[in-house]
Amino acid sequence: MAEADSSGAGGGIGQNDCVINVTLDEKSVVRRSPDIEHERAVAIYDLLEQNTFAPLGDYQGPYSLHLRLEETRLILDIRDESEIRLGQVGISLSPFRRIIKDYFTVCESYFEAIKTASPSKIEAIDMGRRGLHNEGSELLQERLSDKITMDFDTARRLFTLLCVLHIR
Repeated sequence: MAEADSSGAGGGIGQNDCVINVTLDEKSVVRRSPDIEHERAVAIYDLLEQNTFAPLGDYQGPYSLHLRLEETRLILDIRDESEIRLGQVGISLSPFRRIIKDYFTVCESYFEAIKTASPSKIEAIDMGRRGLHNEGSELLQERLSDKITMDFDTARRLFTLLCVLHIR
């Protein structure tokens, strides 16, 4: 993978190497809770506000990204800003199963705890939740590293959206 170059010269990361639109495949979505809808909206907002996203190859951003699940794979459908398809990247979800399952369990505990638990208990659960989120984000960044260059914050937001897609 090429080293990132913030000047945009030499094939590194340029100012247009970013996502300007993101959509989730909503075909299989059931009604989500307000908490989950809020997490989805915040992840998309934060992603669009600031991200680094550069598919490897001779592509020029900015990009429109469409995320979907197909059987046991996450598919990132990458398009240019005119919605012309540039390509797609798919990765197996098998390595994410445990992290996503644990993350959902801790999130449920967190949402229950914020109703009645002490601030210290809420903080402890939230630390565990953030730790699992970071683990999933690092794994996503690693699994995509030979296909897409992205910063950690972009990987975090994409991991959130991956989890949202998993909710049935």
